Order: sequence, then C-alpha cells, then structure tokens
Amino acid sequence: MKLLLGVLLGSSLLAQEPHSYFRAGAVDDVRPKGNGGCVLMGGSTDVAEAFAWMIERSGNGDFLVLRATGTDAYNPFVLKQGPANSAATLIVRTREAAADPFVVEKIRQAEAIFLAGGDQWNYIRLWKGTPLAAAIQERIDAGMPVGGTSAGLAVLGQHYFSAELDTITSAEAEADPASPKITLGKAFLRVPHLEEVITDSHFSERKRQGRLAVFVRRIGGPDVMGLGIDEKTAVLLAPDGIGRVVGKGAAHIYRNGRPPRSYASGAELSLRKPRE
Repeated sequence: MKLLLGVLLGSSLLAQEPHSYFRAGAVDDVRPKGNGGCVLMGGSTDVAEAFAWMIERSGNGDFLVLRATGTDAYNPFVLKQGPANSAATLIVRTREAAADPFVVEKIRQAEAIFLAGGDQWNYIRLWKGTPLAAAIQERIDAGMPVGGTSAGLAVLGQHYFSAELDTITSAEAEADPASPKITLGKAFLRVPHLEEVITDSHFSERKRQGRLAVFVRRIGGPDVMGLGIDEKTAVLLAPDGIGRVVGKGAAHIYRNGRPPRSYASGAELSLRKPRE
C-alpha cells in the first residue's frame, strides 16, 4: 500500500510540474543538416512510414515530440523507425513554462519536431506567441522537418480550428455556419506551402466533411484550402510543395467554389501556388 501510494503521489507531482523532459538514445547533441518537409497525420494509430521519413529528412538527428499532456511513450516508437540520434519528449503544461530557457534550448537542439495529439486549444492558449512557438518557427525556417497528428495537425496550417469552445460536428456546423463554437484563428506557425490552409483530422471516420467545408467558407477567398486527413493516414509534404499520401486512408481537399477531391494512399497532391 505504501509503495502504491508513493507511485500515485509521484505521478501526481509529475503532472503538476510546469514541464517534463524525457530523452532516449544518445546523450550528446548532434547538428546534421535538415532537409525540410512536413508530416500531416490524421490521428489514431501512427503511420510508421511518416516517422521514418521525418528521421531521414532530419539527417538522423535529434527527434523531439512536443506535448501539453501525456507521456513519453513516443520515444521507443520513434527509435524503432530509423537511426535517429535520439528521441525525446517535452511536455509543456503552462504558458510560463513555454518561456523557460530550458524548454527553448531543447527545441533549438532538435532536428525534427512532432506535435502529438491531445487538445489543440492547449497548444494555442499555452504556446501561441511564446518563445516556445518562436523556437519551433526557427527550426522550421532552418530547414528542419516538422509534423503533427490529430491536435498537432490542427495547428500546422496558417488557419486553424482552435476548439476553444469544444469540438463541433458537421451537422452542427452546417445547421449554423455562424455558430460561436466555430472558433477559427491563424498564424500559430508558418509552415511552407501551408499558407491559406486549414487542416482537419479523423476526417472520414468522424464525418467531418461538412464542418471543413464550413470552415473554408467562413475563412473565405479563392486561395483557401481545407485539407482533411483520415485516421491511420499521413501526407508527406516535401519542400517543393508536393505531398504523397501514405497509410490506410485518404487525404481530402476542399476549396471554395470547387468540388472536393480525395487522394488515396500512394497518390500525390500539390500544395504549390498557384494551386492546381
């Protein structure tokens, strides 16, 4: 009983820490040259091929998973996908922690950065406009690959649905396109070729076609693109703006005034400007 109480108390104290850092693999930092790119993953079971692609594009450098909640369960999974120098998880739970020099340093040392699933409102309210977000942007601008799944995917586009007032279904969004629950924002990060893009995850499985169409109409403009990605599926977006779909499902593109298009696994899609 005392041992169990100690474990529970330790877990409780850990959850209260402003940030936690877990690293597996080599201890020494390396500085290989990154080759850019972005992984856009739709949630549920992770797509192993996407992590292998990110590791390769990082120059087999240090792979960092960022979270606001959760555990370090990604670390051993990442190391199984390719010869990364290390795999680390950084859990940043408060806005104050997002300005901590230790947190910023660990992000600046990463050659690949992946935003895990969870609640995208945590990422927006805790991280947007902080040194943490600036450090992620520095790594993107330096040519390091970035990626995200589910909530992590939701904040990669220039536009995002923040879920500040909880989620919204397609039926609810279509019934009331002006609903205050449709909390749209922009400019958390600047990822090449995701300008004027809003993403959505768990797409076919949760029947999010209608709500993404409403999001695109609400944002407005001929260049706005909605990119919905199914579960167990990812788009590997190369620096030239060409994406390749991998995994079990498909990627879906929505634009104002045009019929939606779907791209099955193995297909290529272009996010270049001017868009096709």
